[in-house]
Amino acid sequence: MTRVAAIDCGTNSIRLLVADVTVPTGASGAGATGELVDLDRRMTIVRLGQGVDRTGRLAPEALERTFAACRDYAAIIKEHGAERLRFVATSASRDAENRDEFVRGVMDILGVEPEVVTGDQEAEFSFTGATKELTGRQDVHRPYLVVDIGGGSTEFVVGEEHVRAARSVDVGCVRMTERHLVRDGVVSDPPSEEQIAAMRADIEAALDLAEETVPLREARTLVGLAGSVTTISAIAQDLPEYDSTRIHHSRIGHDRVREITDWLLHSTHAERAAVPSMHPGRVDVIAAGALVLLAIMERIGAEEVVVSEHDILDGIAFKVAEDA
Repeated sequence: MTRVAAIDCGTNSIRLLVADVTVPTGASGAGATGELVDLDRRMTIVRLGQGVDRTGRLAPEALERTFAACRDYAAIIKEHGAERLRFVATSASRDAENRDEFVRGVMDILGVEPEVVTGDQEAEFSFTGATKELTGRQDVHRPYLVVDIGGGSTEFVVGEEHVRAARSVDVGCVRMTERHLVRDGVVSDPPSEEQIAAMRADIEAALDLAEETVPLREARTLVGLAGSVTTISAIAQDLPEYDSTRIHHSRIGHDRVREITDWLLHSTHAERAAVPSMHPGRVDVIAAGALVLLAIMERIGAEEVVVSEHDILDGIAFKVAEDA
C-alpha cells in the first residue's frame, strides 16, 4: 500500500486526491485490478482558463486563485503524510503562452513540476480511473466509451481492459460558454436559440473530429466523468445536496438528460443557482456541459450514461502507486 497525492488542474477547477493505493505486484495499466481508498478528495473552482480561448494567456487573477488553492492543498498533503505527489495540468495550461509562469508558481508552492499532459495522456488517465472498478461486473458491458467533459476540452476513450483509441477535442463547458453564450462580457441569461444552435454546431464538428480516430459508436457502455455529468446526475435524482455516494455509478437515461439540458439552456442564472446540488462555480457553464453530453449520447445512440465520480484523479493516483 502506498499513500499518494494526485492533483488535476483543469480549465475550470483544481482537484486533489490523497489516497492509500494498493496495486498487485507487477500489475500496471488500465486493465490491472487495484484498490484505492480515499483519505481526502476535494475540488476548488479557480477558472484557470478564464479568457484563454480569447487571449491565449492565463490571466493574473486566475493564476492567483490557482496558487491560493495550491497552498491549501500543500497543507493537506503534508497533514496526511503522502509519500508521493503528481500534479497534472490539462487544457488551459496547454493553450497558454505564459504557462511558464504557472509552472514556476506551482513548483514554488508544492515542490513538484506540473506535467502539462497531452489530451491523449489525459484521456488515458481518465479511462484508468473510471474503469478499474467496472472490470468484471456483469451489468456493465464492454467496450466502454469514457467521456470526460472538462472546462476546456472533452476526452473520448474507447477500450475494453486497455485503451484502444483516444482523442481530445476542444469543446468543454467553459470554452463553449465563453465562445457562444457571452455577449458584452456577460453570460446570456438565458441564451438565444441562435446562440444554442451555434454552440451545438461547434460540438457536432468536434464529434466529427473525434470520430476520425475513435470508434465512438462501437461502445456498449457510455461512462461519463467530471462536474457537468455528475451535476446532471444530482439534478436527475433531485438530490437535496451534492452526494458523491449517490452519484457514483448512477445511471441517467437519454430522455432525462435531454429534459435537463433543455431546462438548463432556457433557465436563468437565478433558477440554476437555486438548484441545491449545484456548485456556485458551475452555474454559468453547466448548460454548455449538458449540451455536450446530450450531443454525445445522440451521436452514438446511447440509451443511458453511467456516471463515475472516479476519473483522471484516480487514474493519476494509480499511476503514482504503480511507479513507486
